[in-house]
Order: sequence, then C-alpha cells, then structure tokens
Amino acid sequence: MKESLKWGLAVGIGATLGFAYWFFLGCEGNCGITSSPVNSSLYGAGMGVLIKWSSVKN
Repeated sequence: MKESLKWGLAVGIGATLGFAYWFFLGCEGNCGITSSPVNSSLYGAGMGVLIKWSSVKN
C-alpha cells in the first residue's frame, strides 16, 4: 500500500506540474505538448512516473 501511494503521488505531482506549465507558460497553436492542458498534464504525469521509476532500487 505504501509503495502504491508513492507512485500515485508521483503521477499526481507530475500531472499538476504539467498543468501548471500549460497554465503559466503554454503556447497557442502548433505546440504538440503545451497547446492543450490534457496533453501537458499527461506529459507531466509521464515524467513523474519516469522520475519515480528511476529512483526505484533493485
């Protein structure tokens, strides 16, 4: 349970940061990631997973 909470926090924080990036710095038009809040949030969630995954010890 504790490990799944850590993964959930990583995804949630990443998605929140992705949304914040879109809100404050996002562009209009042809930017593939930052032109939509959904794309930006999903990208942030993916980055959160990658960062969490890189910190997992074998």
